[in-house]
Amino acid sequence: MFFKQGRYSGFISPISYMIDLLVINLFTYLLPINIYEPILFHIYLSAGWIVLSLKYEFYVINRYSKVPIVFRKLSTQFIFLFLILYAFIGFFKQPEMSRLALAQYFGLVTLAISSIKFINYFLLIRYRRKFKGNLRNVTVIGENKKTDQLISVFRNRTEFGYNFLKQFSPKEPKFEIRECFSYILKNKVDEIYCSISELKDNELTSFINFADNNLKTLKFIPDNKNILAKKLKFEYYDYIPILSLRDIPLHSSINSFLKRSFDVIFSAIVILGLLSWLTPILALLITLESKGPVFFRQTRNGIDNREFFCYKFRSMAPNKDADNHQATKNDLRITKVGRLIRATSVDELPQFYNVFFGTMSVVGPRPHMVKHTNEYSASVDKYMVRHIVKPGITGLAQVRGYRGEIENDTDIQNRIKFDVFYIENWSMFLDFKIIVQTIVNAFKGETKAY
Repeated sequence: MFFKQGRYSGFISPISYMIDLLVINLFTYLLPINIYEPILFHIYLSAGWIVLSLKYEFYVINRYSKVPIVFRKLSTQFIFLFLILYAFIGFFKQPEMSRLALAQYFGLVTLAISSIKFINYFLLIRYRRKFKGNLRNVTVIGENKKTDQLISVFRNRTEFGYNFLKQFSPKEPKFEIRECFSYILKNKVDEIYCSISELKDNELTSFINFADNNLKTLKFIPDNKNILAKKLKFEYYDYIPILSLRDIPLHSSINSFLKRSFDVIFSAIVILGLLSWLTPILALLITLESKGPVFFRQTRNGIDNREFFCYKFRSMAPNKDADNHQATKNDLRITKVGRLIRATSVDELPQFYNVFFGTMSVVGPRPHMVKHTNEYSASVDKYMVRHIVKPGITGLAQVRGYRGEIENDTDIQNRIKFDVFYIENWSMFLDFKIIVQTIVNAFKGETKAY
């Protein structure tokens, strides 16, 4: 089993988001601004703040970001907030609003949020430096001037929160990639930093495949060797340039918070509005046709390859092969009621409980049985990448026709291709598009919905 260790503190940015929105809205009552349409003003101001925050990545402060970066983000945010604030008077024809009080309000909000921002920034630095928390285990592949500088940064800049473990030198006669891989797995290394100039193309490919298949973050210390065709993320660690091979949108705290918020709201609507009355009806039909439980519970692999129980309405007669064999066309195990609910994907609806309790998402790579995960992780390249995010009730691969039974190698390879594309290109718009297409497909019917 593969598990990703030392995850980033994902709640810091969402909490900061909510505190700042409270400050923006509550401070309006401290001064006589003369707001005649308070609801409109609060909606306008909150929406403006959220749009600015997303546009200029106000809450994206990396562990290696310096104070000038924080100043730049604050300056950009409040310059545009000032324009939005005074534009309200003209847009909504509010001549009675006090310009002086509005300026005082702006000053108070700027001071309060800036103070919160820096307090949060310095407290996190102190936490990493003094209490050795929020650390990432790292190892470096290569031995040259740049790698030595990077290791020096890891050791001396303790506020960055990197725990340097070991350096491997490809120049040494006894250098073996397999030994590197073994050490990385044994010592639960989170991030691998490779010097491109010291590794051959096939060795770099081996590191890329190893990182993908074992859920490790791989970054490169660049030179002028042009071997990478992917879109890369360029970062600086105390003036040392670093390239990240894969930038995952859902690793952003704000994106993760938005997706989770949507999951909770959407699943609650389905549970209360649909499952509350549909479950008793299906329970009666399922039990009348065959003895056994109403719900089918199966262990599957989720985020970071952690196992969880995935729930469905039981569509088969109870059998010993349920955890080892996928349903096939004209499968004799499927009941009459089961055939109907599988054709319309109604059997998947109990997974909204999984979504509500956080083991799944509405949209994401479909979770596989543990047996299949163990098989495919060893035989299908990039398979483990799909476990970087939460599994979904539906996904991009499913709406593109790759759902249900895996009949040949092409089926699983194309499924992985779409899953990886989804992970690397996630957006809320893409999620909405997949949900709509899933609903359309359910009404149209799908050839592999059996």
